[in-house]
Order: sequence, then structure tokens, then C-alpha cells
Amino acid sequence: MSTSQLEKMQDQVDIPEGVKVTQNKHMLMFEGPLGKTHKSFRNIPVHIELTDGKVNLKTIGERKRDYAILHTARSIIRNICEGLIVGYTIKMKVVFAHFPITVKVEGKKVLIENYQGERAPRTTHIMGNTKVIPKGEDVILTGEVWTDITQTAANIELKTKVKNKDHRVFLDGIYAYEKKKGIDK
Repeated sequence: MSTSQLEKMQDQVDIPEGVKVTQNKHMLMFEGPLGKTHKSFRNIPVHIELTDGKVNLKTIGERKRDYAILHTARSIIRNICEGLIVGYTIKMKVVFAHFPITVKVEGKKVLIENYQGERAPRTTHIMGNTKVIPKGEDVILTGEVWTDITQTAANIELKTKVKNKDHRVFLDGIYAYEKKKGIDK
């Protein structure tokens, strides 16, 4: 392998000011102004090393797939660092035609009540440290870890998916309409 190919198989992520990263084998712990989080890289085949303000990543193999995995790991680390500094927000809209849908939060669960007139509430889990705030016909999700916020939004959207009806006619549900960096108050 030439030196240019070897350079392709390794990468560095600069840790921004205000974020502290520690390593315990395959686990990276992040601490920033908005909170703490961790990410396990046990199932991601990449060698990780911490050196004075940088995270060094190296692939395990020499294939194109390993190169792609390297950049996935880099993106995960960058997104977590960025989220700990500015945070992320997703706004969702509650849409209904006949039965008014209400959204409530109890602990780590989101309750979707009166969906299509159902008596039992539909429930879904909140991932990680995501904060879910129902405000009238909006549901606002905020937090530091992008993957946790987007997974929580996807879980809410999937719980209100229309089944056995024409989804072009029955538009009831909860849908994401705005995704952005920064936390809305």
C-alpha cells in the first residue's frame, strides 16, 4: 500500500473548546456545556486513540467499506461534540381532522391520546436525554445527541402511522416539520 492510501485509512477529529472527551476501551465519554453523554464504538470496527485535543481514528481493514465506516465514526464524534455545545431541536406538528389528539409526557414515555378516537393511549419511549415538550399543536424535541432526538421523533411518527386506510385521505398523525441546530426555549 502506498503512503497516500495509508493516509486515507486514518482520520482526526478536533475536539472543540469546552468539550472534554475520555476513553475507556471502546467507550468514549463526552462532557460539554449542555451535559454529558457517551457512545460505544464496540460494534464499529475502528481503532480510536485520544491525543491532546484530537481523536485519532484508524480503519481495521483496507477495503472501501472500512473507509466508509471510518467516516461514519468521524461524523458520529463530530455530531456529539457539536450537540454538546449548541444542541439540536426538532419541531413536530400534531395533525387531526376529527378526533383531537393530545400528547403527554410521563417520565421517559410519550403518550399519544385519542388518536383516531382510540380509548387506550399509544405509548413510545424517549431515547437518551431527549426532552419532549408538548405545546398546543406542536411537540418540541430538544437535546444534545442527534441520533437520540431523531430516533425519538421517528418513534412518535411511527406510532401515529395510518394503517388499513388510504394515507392520502387520513392525514392524522404527528409529523416533523423543522430540524435545526440550537435549542429553542
